[in-house]
Amino acid sequence: MSGTPTRILLADDQDDVRSGFRLVLDSQPDMTVIGEAADGATALELARHLRPDVVLADIRMPRLDGLELTRLLAGPESTRPTKVVVVTTFDLDDYVHTALHHGACGFLLKRSGPNLLIEGVRAAMAGDALISPQITVRLLRRLSPPPPSHPHPGPGPDALTDRERDIARLVARGLTNQEIATELVISPGTAKTHLANIQAKLKLRNRVEIAAWSWRTGLTPPAS
Repeated sequence: MSGTPTRILLADDQDDVRSGFRLVLDSQPDMTVIGEAADGATALELARHLRPDVVLADIRMPRLDGLELTRLLAGPESTRPTKVVVVTTFDLDDYVHTALHHGACGFLLKRSGPNLLIEGVRAAMAGDALISPQITVRLLRRLSPPPPSHPHPGPGPDALTDRERDIARLVARGLTNQEIATELVISPGTAKTHLANIQAKLKLRNRVEIAAWSWRTGLTPPAS
């Protein structure tokens, strides 16, 4: 199955956005766009008929918004869960939390560029959850670290290896897998493996939670 391209469905009400995404994704040898929808209801029908590997969904769409589409395709009530990556202009915290709660395996901003879009699809297929670095850093800044007299429960930095701690720090700074790989002079695949190990050891679901843990435990100083 390694030679089978990832099959992608695009859901966005703007024709030019869908065309741009299609050009970017179809240029990758391991990806192919199999369908497009200009509204959420059509996207839901196509997803159930075509059974894509990944759905890229905007939030504000006619008939059915992307958050509800995510819940229906990836949420706990879905009989055949589909990987959904939300790709939107709107980076409101409520949208991020709702999308992830509904089962999204990524939340990307359209302005993040084509490379992160590609990485988001690959992360979804690898079982990771990729959040745009701008969102990760912003959410981290809004957290309040616990008072020193009340240490955070759960595993501390000692639960990770030196390399895993390095990677957790870089995630907290908002770096992507590719940027982490460049910074540490390792392959992107190795970076992904370390991230998966971090999530398993700390029982965290995504990069935002890794970043928050890194700050709460004092591994990464709060952003100024």
